[in-house]
Amino acid sequence: MISRKAIIRLSTLLAILSWVSLVFTDLSIVFSSTSNVAPSVGSHIPPILLSVFIISIFLYYKYRIEKAESINFVDLLWKVFVSGLVATIVSLLFRLLLNLLGNTKLAENVIFLDFIYLINLGLVAGFLVSTFIVWKRLILYQKSKFLLATWKIFEYGLFLSLLYNLLDIPAFTWFEDVYKGILVLIGVVLSANMKWVAFLNFKQKWKGILLIALAMFYLGYFTFTLTGFAVDISEVTTSFQDFRDSIFLIAIMSFIFVYSLFSLLVILFNLPTSSVFEQKLEEVVNFQRLSQSIQTEQSEDRVYDILLESSISTVLADAAWIEEIAEDGKSLFHTHNIQEDEIKRIKAHFVANDVKGILDKGSDRTKNLGKHLATLKGTHFRSMMAFPIYVKGKQEATLALLKDVSDGFNKENAKIIDTFTNQAGISVENFRLLSEALQNERYKEELKIAKNVQSSLLPKELDQNDDFNLVAFSEAADEVGGDYYDTLKIDEHQTAIIISDVSGKGTSAAFHMSQMKGVFHSLAQVGMDPKSFLTMANNALSKCLDKASFITTSYFVINTKKKVVDFARAGHCPTLYYDSKIKEWQFFQNKGLGLGILRNSGFENYIQLNSFTYNPDDIIVLYTDGITEAKNSKGDEYGYDRMLEVVSKMTDKGALGIQDALIDDLYKFTGTPVIDDDYTTLIIKFK
Repeated sequence: MISRKAIIRLSTLLAILSWVSLVFTDLSIVFSSTSNVAPSVGSHIPPILLSVFIISIFLYYKYRIEKAESINFVDLLWKVFVSGLVATIVSLLFRLLLNLLGNTKLAENVIFLDFIYLINLGLVAGFLVSTFIVWKRLILYQKSKFLLATWKIFEYGLFLSLLYNLLDIPAFTWFEDVYKGILVLIGVVLSANMKWVAFLNFKQKWKGILLIALAMFYLGYFTFTLTGFAVDISEVTTSFQDFRDSIFLIAIMSFIFVYSLFSLLVILFNLPTSSVFEQKLEEVVNFQRLSQSIQTEQSEDRVYDILLESSISTVLADAAWIEEIAEDGKSLFHTHNIQEDEIKRIKAHFVANDVKGILDKGSDRTKNLGKHLATLKGTHFRSMMAFPIYVKGKQEATLALLKDVSDGFNKENAKIIDTFTNQAGISVENFRLLSEALQNERYKEELKIAKNVQSSLLPKELDQNDDFNLVAFSEAADEVGGDYYDTLKIDEHQTAIIISDVSGKGTSAAFHMSQMKGVFHSLAQVGMDPKSFLTMANNALSKCLDKASFITTSYFVINTKKKVVDFARAGHCPTLYYDSKIKEWQFFQNKGLGLGILRNSGFENYIQLNSFTYNPDDIIVLYTDGITEAKNSKGDEYGYDRMLEVVSKMTDKGALGIQDALIDDLYKFTGTPVIDDDYTTLIIKFK
């Protein structure tokens, strides 16, 4: 098998020979045309040599850039800048030479002009192909089957255009415009893939803007230069290698310009995110879902199911499994889109090939796995990464993720899934510890203390106002709960209202609840807006919450003078609101991340400030997830739709009437006074 270095050397040699031959043959044809002598070289030779030259430099850059190990996006853009800079400098030197020659016969000689034109054409072709390869790496970052197929069609279409340019069939000249249009259209579709931009920090984005802008400048300069030479030469003779007749060059120039423009605009619009990766939002939301859901589940199997679902959603895996290792050595599988027989064949294949390092903590956990999967008959998977799940330092399970495409996972995927598995291990461990603690007498004493603490945290009376009525209900699942609500009169016209849900239950939740109360009463009286309040609260709580805990919160400020409600959400359940003016209910889906999940200065980017003007008879229903996730004997959840159905029938009732109807229907639905999670509601009705 030919090595990568050998291919690079061979393609370099072929490129040099084909370009020199192109210059010689094209100059010969131009000389023959201007001298009215029979050409010694056929007019079909230069297009062939140009095609060979383009294919040679394509192979060169393919193995220099596309096959390189590094995938640093700024480094890739730097390669475009360097290749464009070198080509531009050489081109400018020849332009300077022409200026120095002035109006001399040599400067006006068509053969000399054609020579300089061919040099520029070679430089431009090198720049275009190198940029094309870089754009390919950027577009195919986190590739999918559809994207990969579309790119192959585009790439094959470009190279078929080289073959088409060799055919001089007048009857088919109309086809060129259609061909160019199709390639440009596919290029525009591919140019919409900008996932790599989200992984640039603030400094890298500015570098990217500069480098892409320079690449666009190079492209514009080369287009202007080549067009100028082509026009000058065509006034004397048409028997030269005119780049304007090349479908390949026109299509690739259009594609590079469009993708450069799209990239520039996308990076500019993403600048406000500074160093926060936009793609991390979905990953963190999945992490929040994983953590929050685990706290409400009653079995370890459900923890693994949630881990499997979250991991697949985050990295867009085509299949996955979790293998629980039982004490008797038997395995229990949780699977998605893969059968146990195929799992066993994959494991046996890795053992037979002595593949090491799949489950270690190294950064190369996905290295070469695709190569080994490719040798396994009967499977369509080509990428795999696997993670051990540890509980108290002992491996209890293994998570494996697979994709149909090769090199389908990257280091960012590995990092977030590693975080998921660590959280799952912590949650399983906490679940077991809680089960053991409940059997301990000392834990009962701690619960008594926590119950006394919690009873003092919830307000005995809520702040009322002439503009609204406010009622609350709270019932803890255990001796103590993690739900918290409160009000605070900021001044004569402003009232702050909060509802929170601490992850977990028991004493830790109660003490975190007390910390939330302290933060609320300290910050709310300052009168800051809800977004600032949640940002400051996150800063304060991040220093005292343990790493496995977080607090979801909704915070409202009612201004009775302006008749305005300002609010923000930190990962809490969507607020249910009734607009009496249009007589419609809606859930406020404003974005937000739980307090204590993201413990750095970027937290405020995940909080959205909203406001609305209220009218008489408007209703706000606040609640915790214990309400919507309450289950009946069949395992069905109470859900958002049933809650909305109940309260929508009570719009003519007061806040207390709405609350009573909701709680009565909830207990009727579950059929038991025993609850699995805390029930808390806080209902506001405006007068």
